[in-house]
Amino acid sequence: MFDSIAPAYDWMNRAMTFGVDKSWRRKAVAMVAASSPGHIIDIATGTGDLAIALARKIPQATVTGIDLSQGMVDIGKKKIVEAQLDDRVDLLTADCLAMPFDDASADAITVAYGVRNFEHLDRGYAEMFRVLKPGGLLCVVELSTPVNPMVKPFYKLYTKFIIPTLGRMVSKDSRAYSYLPESIAAVPQGDDMLRLIRDSGFTDTAFKRLTFGVCTIYTAHKPR
Repeated sequence: MFDSIAPAYDWMNRAMTFGVDKSWRRKAVAMVAASSPGHIIDIATGTGDLAIALARKIPQATVTGIDLSQGMVDIGKKKIVEAQLDDRVDLLTADCLAMPFDDASADAITVAYGVRNFEHLDRGYAEMFRVLKPGGLLCVVELSTPVNPMVKPFYKLYTKFIIPTLGRMVSKDSRAYSYLPESIAAVPQGDDMLRLIRDSGFTDTAFKRLTFGVCTIYTAHKPR
């Protein structure tokens, strides 16, 4: 599915969030930059937007992005070359549940709009814990369901009808953007997500809701 929507993926992200996804990404990048990481692993990197933003903001860092979709990775690699960041950013096709990295090899791990697609989220967090260095930062950006009763009706209308219709027109994949609201509704959110992160061994867990709660940033650390 992600291979099939790869050519339209960046355009759809801008269109369906009215460009607000850029501000969400900037907030996440600022949180990661504050920890001054040397090496960052960006999981479910897609076409590399977050990996590129991290490299631009943190000039001392190298970034390795991984994704299961070869179609996404191929587009991301072209963007990295165009951004002249191929000396510090590398993208690989790899499984987030069995990452090709040594134990305690990353200063920070990021995941943007990806954890809801994990087949086994608990195993995904356990693998992130393994790869992070003691004291390392985990930063997860994920779409979420608004809790405000005044916002929820508009959100449901937009995600269940408008986004799938637009997605079918642009990506030509009838399933991809119907899957989006289903996956958001299914993923743990708020305190439930933090509980899952803590169960994998992380501490200092916190979350911040953005834009009426349609996006949430989760942070945690691996104990020293």
